[in-house]
Amino acid sequence: MDSSLFTMVEDLRGADAARILSHGASSITIGAAYHRARDVTPHGATRVTFRHDGVHFPLGDVFDGLRLVPPVQRGADQEPIRALRAETRALGVALHGWGVFLHNTTLGLAFPDVTQESCFGDRAAPADLCPSHPDVRAYAIALGRAIARQGVDSVVAESLHFGTFGHGYHHERSFVELGSAAEFALGLCFCRHCLAFLPDAEKARDAAARLAGDVLDGGPPASDIPEVLTEYARARSPIVTSLAAEVAAAVAAEGSQLAFLDLTGAVLGYADGRPTGAPAAASAWRIGVDPAALGSAVPSYAILCYAHDTARVAEDVAAYRAVLGPDTTLRAVLRPGRPDTASADHLAAKAAAARASGADTTDYYAYGLTPLPVLDRIPDAASRG
Repeated sequence: MDSSLFTMVEDLRGADAARILSHGASSITIGAAYHRARDVTPHGATRVTFRHDGVHFPLGDVFDGLRLVPPVQRGADQEPIRALRAETRALGVALHGWGVFLHNTTLGLAFPDVTQESCFGDRAAPADLCPSHPDVRAYAIALGRAIARQGVDSVVAESLHFGTFGHGYHHERSFVELGSAAEFALGLCFCRHCLAFLPDAEKARDAAARLAGDVLDGGPPASDIPEVLTEYARARSPIVTSLAAEVAAAVAAEGSQLAFLDLTGAVLGYADGRPTGAPAAASAWRIGVDPAALGSAVPSYAILCYAHDTARVAEDVAAYRAVLGPDTTLRAVLRPGRPDTASADHLAAKAAAARASGADTTDYYAYGLTPLPVLDRIPDAASRG
């Protein structure tokens, strides 16, 4: 069974393809375009690494004439993606190019009109570029094409959908107990492009403002989402599906293929690996994702199985497989260490459960963030999965 280890370019310093693959994966997924972050990198050239928004390759002409152009990372002129591609080719293994598409603080701060707009008219989520905006859509298509031109076997598209309230910036504070419904309402976009596309948008915006406003004015936390907001959020899925289809076509034109990375599993389980409620596939509508529709638009679909419980991993994979159908490649991404996984046997059990429930591949996140002894759990998991 194929398995891939997610890796970021900064973590290649002192590590070639053979060293990364020595931890048991059969391919590498490299972060060709990433977002700003501060990471503890236990075995890296730097022990705490600050990452910047932008791409790790020269732009070429693919963004010519576009309003939104990604920042270029330091060292991109050395073409680390192509160098890694040469190494993986020599080893006879696949290289996948991973891009963070619509989560870019640098672009959002420079062009606030392309970011998501709250029900109160605030542009306070600079990292979240709105997939309804024509300039954002053109940027996403160009980014997919640019990553594909690095010679990768597939383009893994992260954040190719709407953002959430809890992840729109990197130093967020709230001393108000909002409740899940008010937080959801504050994360919905009501920019002019969304208002023009979506039915009953003004009604939904008013409902979101009332719901969140009541809590902000001193009312109790809100946990029940009004039907008008559920319908509004679900109506956004064609925006995401059509954009993914356009990016997939652009990637295919460059000789590669698109893997859509659904972040719902991270929304539910990132912090503690203890997601609750229905399987992740049933909550994907909250970020504008319709897995069934996307299964017909993209050749490959990746899900984040950020869960400690092996049964939950199996449940999530089975739910996605059921809605995607048999023809879409399904990749299940596991974290080999905390907070999801306690041992090599635990990881192997989850990989086996994912495979038995319909995953075509199990992938692992992420090389630079994970201590070396924890990475050593992967070979057994990969062999069982």
